[in-house]
Amino acid sequence: MAKENEDGQEKTEEPTSKRIQEAREKGDVPRSKDLNTMLLTLVAAAALLVLGPIIADALKSVFRYNFTISREDIFDTQGLFRHLTHSVKESFIGMLPTMGVLILAALIAPISLGGWNFSTQALAPKFSRLNPIEGIKRLFSMNSLVELLKSIGKVAVVGISAIFVFLAYRMELPSLSWMAPEYAFGRMLEILAWVAIWISASLIMIVLIDVPFQLHQYNEKMRMTLQEVKDEMKNTEGKPEVKGRIRQLQREMANRRMMSDVPQADVIITNPTHFAVALKYDENGMGAPELLAKGGDEVAMKIREIGDANDIPILQIPPLSRAIYYSTEIGDVIPEGLYMAVAQVLAYVYQLKQSKTGKGSHPGKTPSPEIPSEYKK
Repeated sequence: MAKENEDGQEKTEEPTSKRIQEAREKGDVPRSKDLNTMLLTLVAAAALLVLGPIIADALKSVFRYNFTISREDIFDTQGLFRHLTHSVKESFIGMLPTMGVLILAALIAPISLGGWNFSTQALAPKFSRLNPIEGIKRLFSMNSLVELLKSIGKVAVVGISAIFVFLAYRMELPSLSWMAPEYAFGRMLEILAWVAIWISASLIMIVLIDVPFQLHQYNEKMRMTLQEVKDEMKNTEGKPEVKGRIRQLQREMANRRMMSDVPQADVIITNPTHFAVALKYDENGMGAPELLAKGGDEVAMKIREIGDANDIPILQIPPLSRAIYYSTEIGDVIPEGLYMAVAQVLAYVYQLKQSKTGKGSHPGKTPSPEIPSEYKK
């Protein structure tokens, strides 16, 4: 059954990327303490196994230096201080490589699940956590029960692993007291490293359960109700009513700019009522005729009205008007495939203007240019 939010609505929707990003900004990312512990202890044990001889040599040097202290140094406070300073320095140098590996592991282990994330909001105090009622709810929650079962499982697994490791070395451990100190000390560190490795490796079973559980818990916590998804979309993209109004205003502004260019047209070609396109051609500055305006129905009627008011020739050539309307955007030149058809229309318009000024005869009926098949609509 899906969880419910404070309003009683079921969280049935997967979390959006915006919700997950907001959660990360608050420092809320999936984490597994058991995974961090296992990785850190494994790295520490491996470092002890590899770098153990360096630590052993440093400690043997310190012991040798302090067990050979002279009588004068014993009764001289400055001599004792020199021994202490030397011992601390040599021990620190010997353990420095191991400490460096552990520090690196301590930084990397926490980001093995959930990635690197730094949030100042996570550092802010949350007084809601001081609510005793909420604390009691968390104490008896499913998450607390799972944590209890994991703790019992960890104790059992680690305990059983420790018993098997002890049994494996039960014959060798007593013999260390009879060995030479140089060898016994190095061997003891090696045994401790293997013990730590086997015990840490036993936590893998716990981690294989904990990591999927933590991811599932995080996803369940991030799930959203259908209303939350709708509200987020409104906040992100804007309300549909507002977006529709904005698009309407943009269309109106574009139409006004387009209509202001219609008086500059050389010819308007119509369908005759459904479509209208206004073309302009300047043989000195244009390589091809340009579409100044186009529209259908009411917009087409407005284009024709402006054309009539500005004495622009209006020709009824339905196939050509549809071809230009569908193939050309406002401000673009007509496609190359329509050059011949438009050229015939412009030649007709030129002759028509000449006849009106008395410089030529009327060109006759409106041309019907051939339209290529790919432009026929």
